[in-house]
Amino acid sequence: MLEVFKAGGWVMWPLLLCSIGSLAIIAERFWTLREKRIAPKNLVAQIWHWEKAGHLDAKRLADLRRGSPLGKILAAGLVNRRHDREVMKESIEEVGRHVAHDLERFLDILGTITAISPLLGLLGTVLGIIEIFSAITAHGIGYPNYMAGGIAKALIATVAGLSIAIPAMFFHRYFHSRVDELVITMEQEALKLVEIIQGQREHDVSN
Repeated sequence: MLEVFKAGGWVMWPLLLCSIGSLAIIAERFWTLREKRIAPKNLVAQIWHWEKAGHLDAKRLADLRRGSPLGKILAAGLVNRRHDREVMKESIEEVGRHVAHDLERFLDILGTITAISPLLGLLGTVLGIIEIFSAITAHGIGYPNYMAGGIAKALIATVAGLSIAIPAMFFHRYFHSRVDELVITMEQEALKLVEIIQGQREHDVSN
């Protein structure tokens, strides 16, 4: 494997960095974008029980903010629960935009890796072809051993670039879709909370 890596030329080093970076981001996003971490179930029901029992104090709100991104959004609305519906919604939307941005963390980097990996592979291919023509110029076409290095460099770099870019593209799109699903879930939960607190929805939040 090390010999194959060396045969690909110097472009294999940035490709190796791209590979390590994409794997790290994919693993981190899988761990971070778990639904139970982002939008815990029955959180609105728990908040409603606290409100009815008179336990929704500053400490509870601070714990709610630290507990999850959804909790952070809901806490922003609960701070203004004595105001009207529009004030609650505006505060929730403001915090929600920041939370949605945080959920997309590192995805731009993953998208960049997706874009540059095949280009680096193409660069390695071009360098390999140049090496082939240099060997032909120096030794003629009757000496394939001199051209083998250039052929190997061209093929290995191309394969390496595509092998990194294809899964990176798949996971980049998957995580964007995952973020969209989580944002919609949080929007629905926030709207449910606003309607319950403002008395515009039945107080059956057991589900």
